[in-house]
Amino acid sequence: MFGYLCSRHLLLGKHRRTTLGFLPKNGFFIGKSFASVGLSESNEKLEEKEPSFAVSYFINYCGLSKKSAILASQRVRFRTLEKPDSVLNFLKENAFTNTQISRLVKIEPRLLLSNPEKTLLPKIEFFRSMGASSSDLSRILSSNPSLLIRSLEKHLIPCYDFLKSVLILDEKVVTVFKRSKWIFCMHNMVPNIALLRQVGVPQSTISFLITNFPSTAFVKHTRFAEAIHEVKEMGYDPSKTVFVNAIHVLLSMSRPKLESKLEFYRRWGWSKDVALLAFKRHPNCMLLSDKKITKAMDFLVNKMGCSSTDILEILQFYFSAWRRELCLDVQLFRF
Repeated sequence: MFGYLCSRHLLLGKHRRTTLGFLPKNGFFIGKSFASVGLSESNEKLEEKEPSFAVSYFINYCGLSKKSAILASQRVRFRTLEKPDSVLNFLKENAFTNTQISRLVKIEPRLLLSNPEKTLLPKIEFFRSMGASSSDLSRILSSNPSLLIRSLEKHLIPCYDFLKSVLILDEKVVTVFKRSKWIFCMHNMVPNIALLRQVGVPQSTISFLITNFPSTAFVKHTRFAEAIHEVKEMGYDPSKTVFVNAIHVLLSMSRPKLESKLEFYRRWGWSKDVALLAFKRHPNCMLLSDKKITKAMDFLVNKMGCSSTDILEILQFYFSAWRRELCLDVQLFRF
């Protein structure tokens, strides 16, 4: 650490004031900025002939690997130390962990050139106004750093306004921000929601789709329309929640993969009609891995002696138990 601090001082040798950001400790960054005694002749400008400085900064103060640091340094140039140091301090003060800060900087190194008070704080306050907790904030923003780069007035607020008009509750809006990275694909979501309403999907079911499967609601409109048409052709009722579940499944897997999954069920003695009926009643069963299906069917068919008809009757409870990672035992059949 001492060697790195000395090298940093040498890089800024022409200036009498040195600002040090998060000081490396145990291989990472912890600490506060401080200044040495003396007047500054000018802002701490980095010499462009020292490209290695940015790489060192990303490694020692942001926790990036050497490879990631090199890539990040190619996307941004530090003209002063003041901004990157102040941004790191700001993030720490707002409960971002070291890991989350590293992720933010790795994906959006431009953040280090931001003005914390003018650019970052208003967005933090915007999410807090929705009721997002500190843990929600750090999770949302570290998962989708572009939220801190996008314009508050042109992107974040319009996006929030539309989601609020559909979901009503701020709590659900926060959930969507946590679950989807495609939050700005409103040009797809708006016509998708309009189409759902057009075919008779109730408001409560639309809210269910956006909250639980936001990535599905943001897909390209042509694909979304095709999925709706296919689901209707299969006989799903738009007034039922299973309608949007089926849309989600169709948009989550390719046609060959779906056919392969149906074939996998047929290997356990199901006819094509029974496999399709299972999909129609409980479309999410197609998203289970082959390993989980094998374990489930082995228990039901080989150990419990269930027929395909029996399995269809208990499928809803059975797969719900798997999703909750509960242990399946005989009590399941007494439910």
